Amino acid sequence: MDLGIKGKVALVMASSRGLGQAMAVSLAREGVKVAVTGRNAEGLQESVRLIEAAGGVALALSWDLSNHSIIDSLVSQVETTLGPIDILINNTGGPPPTPAAGQDPALWQKSFNDMVLSLIAITDRVLPGMRQRRWGRIITSTTSGAIAPIKNLAISNTLRAALLAWSKTLASEVAADGITVNIIMPGRVATDRLRQLDEARAKREGSTYEAVVEASLRQIPMGRYGDPREYGDTAAFLASQNASFITGTVMRVDGGQIQAI
Repeated sequence: MDLGIKGKVALVMASSRGLGQAMAVSLAREGVKVAVTGRNAEGLQESVRLIEAAGGVALALSWDLSNHSIIDSLVSQVETTLGPIDILINNTGGPPPTPAAGQDPALWQKSFNDMVLSLIAITDRVLPGMRQRRWGRIITSTTSGAIAPIKNLAISNTLRAALLAWSKTLASEVAADGITVNIIMPGRVATDRLRQLDEARAKREGSTYEAVVEASLRQIPMGRYGDPREYGDTAAFLASQNASFITGTVMRVDGGQIQAI
């Protein structure tokens, strides 16, 4: 299927590994020019290698989401090198696992700055150009914990739920400009981050990693973890011309795990 986005330009946040990297590579397979971002130089170079192997064009940018002052200059660099940004993939790393009670307000504040305010500021920077061209895709990657809170991930659950409300509100504001705004939500997709969380759970519960995985698989109707490419390809579809009438929605990539309607 031709997704109709060959030659478009995408900015994919936090794309030096994991789901961000998978989304960047899937866009590249569709002929999209992709700017990848992150703090890990080695990971960024791997993303560039994978994008080029897929036949794409890549630009790697060292980007610390906690520093809002660099947003304008880095977005300008993408625009100068690759062209105006048509597709924005909002994605961040996750905060440390924590319960809801008793957390230092400074940790909440830092996480909000890095995971929510940064993405809002980046979106505000690229929106005027999308509106002028009357075409754009804004896709925000969150977590299933935003609608079905995950134990010991209180900060992630809370802040990513805020991104759902923001995205839904923004979608109605820009729909008439030809811009779609959607959420993509992973269940248990096999990334390094998921392995770290499973290992932390095993340690916390005095169990083994293998036992934690087995218990998790029993909760997934498909009986397996997702492949990162499946997640990336879903993001590419939401960015496509074919998905031009889909906005303000949540796309779950979870193998049927999330029980909420």
